[in-house]
This record gives sequence, C-alpha cells and structure tokens, in this order.
Amino acid sequence: MALAIFQFPCLSDNYGVLIHDEASGRTAAIDAPDAAAVSAALAEKGWTLTEILTTHHHPDHTDGNLALKQATGCTISGPSYEADTIPGIDRKLSEGDVYDFAGHPVHVIHTPGHTLGHIAYYLPQDGVAFVGDTMFALGCGRVFEGTLDQMWSSLQKLAALPDQTVVYCGHEYTESNFRFAMTIDGSNPALVARGEEIRKLRAAGKPTVPTTIAAEKATNPYLRADDPAVRAALNMPTAPASDVFGAIRTAKDNFK
Repeated sequence: MALAIFQFPCLSDNYGVLIHDEASGRTAAIDAPDAAAVSAALAEKGWTLTEILTTHHHPDHTDGNLALKQATGCTISGPSYEADTIPGIDRKLSEGDVYDFAGHPVHVIHTPGHTLGHIAYYLPQDGVAFVGDTMFALGCGRVFEGTLDQMWSSLQKLAALPDQTVVYCGHEYTESNFRFAMTIDGSNPALVARGEEIRKLRAAGKPTVPTTIAAEKATNPYLRADDPAVRAALNMPTAPASDVFGAIRTAKDNFK
C-alpha cells in the first residue's frame, strides 16, 4: 500500500511533511521545524508520530525535535555526520544505508554542500524523495559549510533519480528562484511556462512544492550547467560544468 503524505507550511517559509503507513500506523515527520505545527498536522490527520527523519542540523529543521520526542516518545534519525548537532538523535544514518519504514525501503543519500552532513531520503517503492535544503523547486541550497564542488556532486546524485520521482524540499522559495532563473535561462520555454504555473499557484495561495526530477532537469538552472544557452548567458562556453554551476550559485548569492 502506498504511503500517505501530508505537507504543511510552518515558520515563515518552511514546509513540514508527514508520511504515514495505514497498516502499521507508523508516522514519520521529515524534519521538525516547529513542534506546534507538526503536532497540529498530526491532529488534523489523526496520526500518531513514531519517528522523525532529519535531513540536517539547522534549527529551522530540528527545533521541534525534543518537544515532539517528549510528547510522543518518537525515535529520531539523522545524519551520522552531524550526530553531535541533531537534538535527541537515536539512530545515525550514512550514505548507502537503507532504513525500513513499515516495509518501505528508505535509501539514505549523502548530499553535502548546504551543510557537510546533509542527507536526503529516497523511497524508490513510493517514487518520492525528501531532499531538505539541497534542492529546491528551481533552486538549490546556499552553500554554507561545504564547497561548490560538493553541492554540484550532491545535485548530480539527485538528478540521477528516476525522472518521475516526486521531490519534497524544505522551503517555499520558488517565486524568487524563478526570477533569478530567468536571468540565466530566460530563453527556455519550459521555464517560461513554469513561471506562469508558479504565478497561478501562489496567487491562489497554493504551494509550488512538491516538484519532480523531470521538471527540475528541464527548468532548474543549477541542473542545466551543461546547457549551451546557460553557458552562453554566463560567457562560459567551454568551462567544466561544475565551474558553471559555481558561477550560477555565486550569482544567486548576490541576487536581489
């Protein structure tokens, strides 16, 4: 049976996500940005929290950990590389680990860049990935702790997932990401069309997340560093793709 997935907004621009297996009753939160918001989402769905799957240590992804653990007794899993900074961690997960969630294999992918220990969770049986702050709709995370080369490699890992994979990320940044993407890849008709879709969704108060790997490969400039139009926009026709990516990420850091 397919997992039930419930996404909800929290804090200023974060998303929380619950995944639920009806047969066993197990429910996991993907990150815990805010205990009250997670608790309200659980109450709305009538689910009981059994575990938290943490992508990285930043407080806007872990601030709810201890309160939720105290209230529910849930188990907290997270990156072994950041175990010392994940509140309440019980299980340490590393690249290549497969975590069993009620018979649904959860593959752990190490995606350093935004933080050094960041991990993503890929559920091939369900065709879904939870990527935290490594990839956003039309974007990628700011490189705080790792290197640009690490972030490029991490994005390539995610881009290698099946095109139909549904991707949940940690924030609603898509409108700003679209405005920036147009400065790099404005001649891309798929990007222009996606911009209209984004405008309609946000005007209606709807999220632009989740996305898919296929949509990101077609429109996300960070995944299009090999595209001739993107290279031309940056005057980098023969540079290594990793260098083109680095130029795009640096330009976004200074984009207003």
